[in-house]
Amino acid sequence: MSDAGLAVIGVTACNQDLGLHPFNIVGEKYLLSIADATKAWPLVIPALGHCPAELILPRLDGILFTGSPSNIEPHHFQGQPSEAGTHHDPKRDATTLPLLKAAIDAGIPVLAICRGFQEMNVVFGGSLHQKLHQVGGFIEHREDKQEPVEVQYGISHEVHIEPGGLLHEAWGRSSAEVNSVYTQGVDRLGIGFRPEAYAPDGLVEAFSIKDAKNFALGVQWHPEWKVLDNPFYTSIFNAFSVACERRANSRTR
Repeated sequence: MSDAGLAVIGVTACNQDLGLHPFNIVGEKYLLSIADATKAWPLVIPALGHCPAELILPRLDGILFTGSPSNIEPHHFQGQPSEAGTHHDPKRDATTLPLLKAAIDAGIPVLAICRGFQEMNVVFGGSLHQKLHQVGGFIEHREDKQEPVEVQYGISHEVHIEPGGLLHEAWGRSSAEVNSVYTQGVDRLGIGFRPEAYAPDGLVEAFSIKDAKNFALGVQWHPEWKVLDNPFYTSIFNAFSVACERRANSRTR
């Protein structure tokens, strides 16, 4: 694709205090996954507590909804109040939740990862287990924070991929190995969602939206981590890239 037709993919940021000042930040791994694995250009969407979707969506060819150290405030899915000390980001909630719905409705390709996956579920009427390890019946999905980051984001378990979905189309196989770096997980699945992959304990770890106008995939794991070194992760970004390139070509014509 020429530079004139280069896809522009929005990447959601978090609002976080660093020292005495609030910053909008996004992990470099997400930006690199766009620049390296899709050959598009990442454009950071700040979490200011509001977002003029009608202004920015016509300028974007896709959006990557990122993971984050923070959790969605539980009142968004009628959940019980969080335990003391839980890290929240209300400005991100106020930015990304309406933006995600607007993007899906407008037919913007969407890839949602970890917190983004949870945001997608909540936006469409789903709910979350806030502490999977306290529910019972699930394997340990949290990382060991005492280990080096390469170990934390290393392969943790296999997922079963459902036939006929976006993931199966992209990967062409019925299983894959993924990392596992999260505390919250799907309780009630969003309305109109198609499960795309399950963890060994039966937890939904990927889904798509059945009647979406364009690519709309959420994954609980982190395919952005060293994406070019993992063929399965690369296949996800390739599929996302195709949808974004298609939109870029139609938008610039």
